Amino acid sequence: MELYRKNNLDCSKITTHNYSTSFSLGVRVLNAKYRVGIYSIYGFVRYADEIVDTFFEQDQKTIFEEFRQETFKAIERKFSINPIIDSFQMAVHQFNIDRELIEAFLLSMEMDLSNDVYSPELLKSYIYGSAEVVGLMCLRVFYYNEPEKYDQLVAPARKLGEAFQKVNFLRDMRDDFDKKGRVYFNNIDFNNFTEETKKQLEAEIENDFQESMEGIRQLKKQVRLGVYLAYTYYIHLLKEIKKARPEEILKKRYRVSNRRKSYLLVNAYLKNALNLL
Repeated sequence: MELYRKNNLDCSKITTHNYSTSFSLGVRVLNAKYRVGIYSIYGFVRYADEIVDTFFEQDQKTIFEEFRQETFKAIERKFSINPIIDSFQMAVHQFNIDRELIEAFLLSMEMDLSNDVYSPELLKSYIYGSAEVVGLMCLRVFYYNEPEKYDQLVAPARKLGEAFQKVNFLRDMRDDFDKKGRVYFNNIDFNNFTEETKKQLEAEIENDFQESMEGIRQLKKQVRLGVYLAYTYYIHLLKEIKKARPEEILKKRYRVSNRRKSYLLVNAYLKNALNLL
């Protein structure tokens, strides 16, 4: 069983590395005792996201429902033959991840199977489940035995997740709108996406980042660099998007170059070490 568990955890780690070099780098600079839990969470949320965003030629609703059922069966049994789900259920038990967070996440993923246009109320629920609760799961890993500290950091953690998701919306706008027919921002005509509308969205995101920074400063040093590094990557990505004209947003997907990531890593390391955040 020990080898089986190790293999499953390795699957989550490999999944993280294959799907996100930025997130992987952030995890690597965490204290070692927190990495396994974060890898397990990322592997789980990535697989759920793949079901709704990639397998269009399959019966996505059936596959997703099977994934949901297997998730909660695994949590109950403390075992799954699916390595990603088994890895996740171990993290759920080890770090006391709330069932409500898991249910909210799965509900948001399911929304993408039945919604093309999101109202303000639906978007709020979607962002909470798809991004904010993922941050809260990670926060639970960091403070699983410190409930008061966890409660203190819930609000800024949610803001950070919200900011990340909104940047993703802008970054992936072309793919979401053209290929998947999804419009996350209500009352926006992407065939006439104006500079004024773009600036309004960017201002909202910047405000979310500012609120989240207060929480990052309060994190324990063993995890602060990893979270701050992810924060700096997304801040830089937002800066690149802000430079672009509205019509350019619908033509390309913006990313942070590997060279820039290396620079941001060194800069983040020095700021964190010198308490200059």
